[in-house]
Amino acid sequence: MLQEASIVGLVKIVGIILLIYYGVKILSRLFAPLLLRYVSKKAEEKFGGQFNTRRPEPKRKEGEITIDKMPQQKQSNKDVGDYVDYEEID
Repeated sequence: MLQEASIVGLVKIVGIILLIYYGVKILSRLFAPLLLRYVSKKAEEKFGGQFNTRRPEPKRKEGEITIDKMPQQKQSNKDVGDYVDYEEID
């Protein structure tokens, strides 16, 4: 059986396509902000976890002195050689 195309069928197809297009457009305007907010929150958690390695500092009283890190002492090797004192000649 062969069926012929009709104007009514063409109008129905174009109407369905337009209805789907505008439906997606309206729904995207409603749900896009929610989706973007969710994605940005997840990205913030992910990147914040990578760079937020510092511990929160405890509250200190005014004038209190604290040393967070001891300076490393330089070790010199005494077996390197002899020290020679030079004088400048004019």
